[in-house]
Amino acid sequence: RLYQIPFGMPNCEDESEARTLYLVGDFSAPAEFFVTLGVFCFLYSMAALVLYLRFHSLYTENTKLPFTDFCVTVCFAFFWLVAAAAWGKGLSDVKAATRPSTLISAMGVCQEDGVVCNAGTTPAMGLANISVVR
Repeated sequence: RLYQIPFGMPNCEDESEARTLYLVGDFSAPAEFFVTLGVFCFLYSMAALVLYLRFHSLYTENTKLPFTDFCVTVCFAFFWLVAAAAWGKGLSDVKAATRPSTLISAMGVCQEDGVVCNAGTTPAMGLANISVVR
């Protein structure tokens, strides 16, 4: 939800106040899907572990239970791949929206003649990149 994040743009005409701009974009859906699926996978893994350890005889005697477990695991694996791809795309969109050159081009004061704008820092995205790789 980048549209909720404000940042100050200097106002060269009036030194006392800075204009507040907001970033553009809402990339929360892929992130929420990725995290929700991760939580469901964890809960299913814990339930399957209890089933394997506590009710081992029920699992070995019933032929439908292992097949159902296999089908649910395949579905979770497929959705995990989809969620990781969606979050990867969402992260690349977040990077594009927060790139310093993109932010500078959105500032009207930087488009005036004789004005040189340059970014102070580049956003650190290392941990976000790692979340996609997992």
